[in-house]
Amino acid sequence: MSDTGEASETVTRMKVAAIQLVSGANIAQNLERTVFWVKQAAARGAGVVVLPENFALLESKKGLELGRQEATENGPVRRQLAKLARECQLWIVAGSLPCALRPDGSEVAGRVRAVCWVINPQGQFVGRYDKIHLFDVDVEDAFGSYRESRYIEPGEKTVCTETPLGRVGLSICYDLRFPELYRQLIAQGASWIVVPAAFTFTTGQAHWETLLRARAIENQVYIVAPNQGGKHDSRRETYGYSMIIDPWGKVVACHEEPGEGMVVATMDMAKLEAIRKKMPVIQHRRL
Repeated sequence: MSDTGEASETVTRMKVAAIQLVSGANIAQNLERTVFWVKQAAARGAGVVVLPENFALLESKKGLELGRQEATENGPVRRQLAKLARECQLWIVAGSLPCALRPDGSEVAGRVRAVCWVINPQGQFVGRYDKIHLFDVDVEDAFGSYRESRYIEPGEKTVCTETPLGRVGLSICYDLRFPELYRQLIAQGASWIVVPAAFTFTTGQAHWETLLRARAIENQVYIVAPNQGGKHDSRRETYGYSMIIDPWGKVVACHEEPGEGMVVATMDMAKLEAIRKKMPVIQHRRL
């Protein structure tokens, strides 16, 4: 597995799908819904499918055990994703999945990493990003206090991965509030960036679209942002509004209803290059 695996074929246009789920504590049920929507995306002609954060499990304590199971490619979820990518002949950016091993192979004691995997159509794991910024905040909702660091160890490294549509920059949820991470991804050559998320309803209603469009505009990239969206239990509710945004900051696709769903849009690298050429923001940086 390489963070910068070589893409087999270069293209300038590709359909991408962002999948919205309402995952819970039942892993088998979550995977069943994931498989359903990936196949729906393939039927719509998507070459890339991006899953939301915690797509396989939205339950912190059970994540410790799942992370040990998913420490290698033989984990049941990772095997399913690899098989699905091969069957559907598409790329899967797998939101986040617990993993008890660091990228160097050492074990995480008492916690796990939240890992975004990139899987190519051959079922190979060609990219890995470990979530850097952890959601340790108090929110005025029924859940109240979120402390990801109790169960998750933060990553340290920004990651871009080669795809047929250029380099994809990887980020997860709370990373969205830290623009310096996205500048590093641009410096590494990203032309599109994923933001798989499980934004709370309260914070999502206030900031989700604003932050996503800002990251797209200031970095002149496509943003693909699948979110969890709905009521997971009596205390946990996520915002939804999964969306795809172009390099001009236009929302080109948005799932505006709560619950499961999918949005599909075409990413056009010629359009991206034209925007960057006419307004070379990156070259104009002075600080």
